[in-house]
Amino acid sequence: MGMIHVAGENKGSIVLYALSTCVWCRKMKQLLDQLGVEYHYVDVDLLQGEEKTKATAEVKKLNPRCSFPTLSINEQCIVGFDEKKIEEALKS
Repeated sequence: MGMIHVAGENKGSIVLYALSTCVWCRKMKQLLDQLGVEYHYVDVDLLQGEEKTKATAEVKKLNPRCSFPTLSINEQCIVGFDEKKIEEALKS
């Protein structure tokens, strides 16, 4: 899958499933950048074929509504842009 790596401080496994056209997804990336953490992300709407099917299935495992942004921090799922939850998850 076409995950993009963003370098930063290692806080465990952080994966963001986003849409390229989503304002909240962009805010999520900006927040992660500001926090200086290492993460991977993928803009699911830019994928095609099997990659898109696989990414969508992974999002549905974390978030059955398959809404965006969906963030996984060390297997804790955060749906939507919730700055407080993200900061708390990164502290644990």
